[in-house]
Amino acid sequence: METMSSRATTPDTTPALDPAIAARLKRGADGLVPAIAQQYDTGEVLMLGWMDDEALRRTLATGRCTYWSRSRQEYWVKGDTSGHVQHVKSVALDCDADTVLVRVDQVGAACHTGDRTCFDADVLTTRDARDQ
Repeated sequence: METMSSRATTPDTTPALDPAIAARLKRGADGLVPAIAQQYDTGEVLMLGWMDDEALRRTLATGRCTYWSRSRQEYWVKGDTSGHVQHVKSVALDCDADTVLVRVDQVGAACHTGDRTCFDADVLTTRDARDQ
């Protein structure tokens, strides 16, 4: 299985991810951490993507969300092809440092299906909610 150290990166002059941040991250066996994109002003959960150290570094350096595509095995910047850009407002690690929360200003749809969020289409209800 490919790990983050074997992924090709784009050479540039931006320094590597801050070593203090990199040391805190708890990655999966594939070198990835889940990254939740949330609308900064409403709290709406938009999507879940995956980041490795390089994707997080690019996100912090550019102010645009960069994710690792597990299916295409490449980095992608949200909105480069669709125009549905995520402008980063803040980035935080959760208490266990195994999930990244990226608060963004979403332009257009966040979901590849064209929906505002990836969580609009299939709402599941609990038994308690059905009984009310």
